[in-house]
Amino acid sequence: MATTALSGAAFGAALVAAGVYQPSVIIAQLKFENWHMIQAFLAAAASSTVFVLVLDQAGYVRPKPRSPSRLGIFSEYDGNILGGSILGAGMALSGSCPGTVLAQIAVGTKSGVYVLGGAVLAGIMWTGFLQKLLTSNASSAPPENPKLTVHERAGLSRAVAFVGVEALFAGVIYASMKYTPASPYAVVAPTIGGLLIGLAQLFSLLSRKSMLGVSTSYDEIGRYFWWAVQGGGEKGKPSYSNILFSASLAAGAWAVATVYPEFALGAADTAISPQLAAVGGFLIGLGSRIGGGCTSGHGLSGISLFSTASFITVASMFGAGALVASYV
Repeated sequence: MATTALSGAAFGAALVAAGVYQPSVIIAQLKFENWHMIQAFLAAAASSTVFVLVLDQAGYVRPKPRSPSRLGIFSEYDGNILGGSILGAGMALSGSCPGTVLAQIAVGTKSGVYVLGGAVLAGIMWTGFLQKLLTSNASSAPPENPKLTVHERAGLSRAVAFVGVEALFAGVIYASMKYTPASPYAVVAPTIGGLLIGLAQLFSLLSRKSMLGVSTSYDEIGRYFWWAVQGGGEKGKPSYSNILFSASLAAGAWAVATVYPEFALGAADTAISPQLAAVGGFLIGLGSRIGGGCTSGHGLSGISLFSTASFITVASMFGAGALVASYV
């Protein structure tokens, strides 16, 4: 459990240092007004991909690519498409995601409390009845395709995929730095902040042989809720490892913001109403459960493994988020 707590704290500290926890950064990215978030995100994904590949080749850890989230409605990846879209819409409304909301609360962002409340409610409803309702047709879906990665689907080697993805990420980072305004939110350069997030991934892999991800904690909270409602007891007591990770994330974020207050200066720049924050929080909680992951689980960890499901989820997330943000 100590390694889980330390990994969570490292991730929370990196999120605050990178500045990507700020609602203003998230909303400005979805409106394409500033590219701070994408620069940090792609730097984090690029460095994480390197670390995963090196540790995999060394035989230290071999994480499995993410499987598709299947609802049995219209596509093998229907859960990823719908879940990612709902998550993106929630991000546009709340200026948050399942991981950054914890950092927001830690540094005093007022809307964070409402976002967290909505996400927790989604976790409770998901584990109570929504999961069973929304996945009732999943058993009728065709068998899962064993080719879980984009390079397997394309008939390419992992080495070719690695070079291609790294080049793509580097190209987008370079173009956004050259042709878009510098971030007014950055205490450190977004690419450096992204590298810090990548190093948090490396620490997690080295210390507990597990990759970063936050949204499962809302599932655990929901399971704890229903366990308590049914009387508690040791029998059937849910796991709390993801809750511990998330609590430690908040602690790490608070520690960095306390020692280096400049990282928290922009925490309250964007005013988000409690109503939008709560609705957005519910959507990010629900979307991450339908899609089987969030901006960290899919966006950072899944993409580092070249998981097709993760690329589809992230594309759906940003597409829907940008669409909703244009009307908010």
